[in-house]
Amino acid sequence: MKKIKIRFSVIFVVLAFFGVAAYFAYDFFKYRIDIEKVSYADFWKAVEYNDVSTVKFDGDKIHFTTNLTGMPFITDNPHSPILEEELMKRGIEVTVVKDGAEIFSLILDVIFYVFFFGVIIFAFRKFISPNTFKVVHKTGVKFDDVVGMEKLKRDMVQVMEIMKNPAEFAKKGIRMPKGILLEGEPGNGKTLFAKALAGEARINFIPAKATDFESMFMAIGPMKVKLLFRKARRRAPCIVFIDEFDGIGTIRNYSGSALETENTRIVTALLNELDGFEASNGVLVIAATNSIKALDPALIRPGRFDSKLTVPYPDEAARAKLIEMYSRGKKRSSDCSTEALVRLFNGYSCAKIESILNGAALCARQNNREEIIMDDIKEAVSEC
Repeated sequence: MKKIKIRFSVIFVVLAFFGVAAYFAYDFFKYRIDIEKVSYADFWKAVEYNDVSTVKFDGDKIHFTTNLTGMPFITDNPHSPILEEELMKRGIEVTVVKDGAEIFSLILDVIFYVFFFGVIIFAFRKFISPNTFKVVHKTGVKFDDVVGMEKLKRDMVQVMEIMKNPAEFAKKGIRMPKGILLEGEPGNGKTLFAKALAGEARINFIPAKATDFESMFMAIGPMKVKLLFRKARRRAPCIVFIDEFDGIGTIRNYSGSALETENTRIVTALLNELDGFEASNGVLVIAATNSIKALDPALIRPGRFDSKLTVPYPDEAARAKLIEMYSRGKKRSSDCSTEALVRLFNGYSCAKIESILNGAALCARQNNREEIIMDDIKEAVSEC
C-alpha cells in the first residue's frame, strides 16, 4: 500500500510538470503560427486610418485585427505609457494579457499578504486570546492548608460573607472592599493565601501575574487588563489575584520611552477598570507585591485598594507547624528537634524553610544516612 501511494505521488508530480510545461508551451506558440508580422509603423498607420478593431497587448508583442480584412496581425510592443490610452480614445477594444512575470509577482504578493495577516491573527490570538486568563473553579486550598496568618484569616471571614451575599449586605449599607493589597517578602505564602480565600468562599479564582500583561506589541497590555476584568465580571462572584503587582503597577513615568508609555497605559487601564465596577458586583481584586512604595499612589488609594495587609514571616508557632508539615516522610535525628529548628529558622520565609528541609534530606541521602542530622541542615542553610 505504501509503494502504491509513492508511485501515485510520483505520477501526480510528473503529470503536473508536463501540464505546466504544456500550458507555457501553448502560451509561447499560440500567436506565432500563421500570423503575419508587420512593422509598428504599418500598425500605427492602420490605427490612424481607423482600420484597427481590436488590440491585445501580450508582453513584447501587440496582436491586432483590422476592419478591412478581419485578419490577425502581430507587431512589436514599444511599451509606450500612452499607447493604450490613445487606442481607447479612438474606440478600439483593448485587452492586456498578463505575462508570466506579472502572474508570478501576483502570486508572491498573495502569499506575502496571507503570511503577513496570518502572523497578525496568530499574534492577537496568542496574546489576547480569551483563554489567556483561566478561571479556576476549585482551588483545592483551604485556610487549614495555610500555616499562620491567623489575623489575616479572621479579617477575611467577613469579606467572604459579603462576597457570597453582596445584596444582603448592601441593604445594610455595607460594601465589599474592591481590592486588597498583600505586601510581604517572597515565599511567605501570599499566593497560597489568595487561593485559600477563594477555596473557603467556594467562588471562582482567576490568577494572573505581571508577565501576563507584557507583550512585544504596544497596547496589548491594556487590552489584556480589560479582558481580565471583563471575564471576572462574567464569572462573579470571583477573586482576581495579580501576583508581582509591582511589575505592572509601578509609579508612572512620562519620560516618553516606549517601555514607560506602555507601563503608563497599563496603569491607566487598571485605574479605569477598578473605578468601573461596583463592590456589589462580587469581584474582589487581590494584588501581591514585595514593595508598596514602588506602586503608583493613584492605584492603591482607598476606594480602589481599601485594605493593605502585611504578610509577615512566620512566627514561632507557625515555624513549628511548618517544620512538622515539611518533615513528613523525613527522619530527623535528636539534635534536629522541632524546638532547635524553630530557633534556627527565625526570620526565614515559608518557602525557605521547605527548601532547607528538602536540601537537608538530599544531603543525608548522598551520605547514605536515613536520618537528617544538624550538619545536613547547616549545609542546606548555607546553600539556600
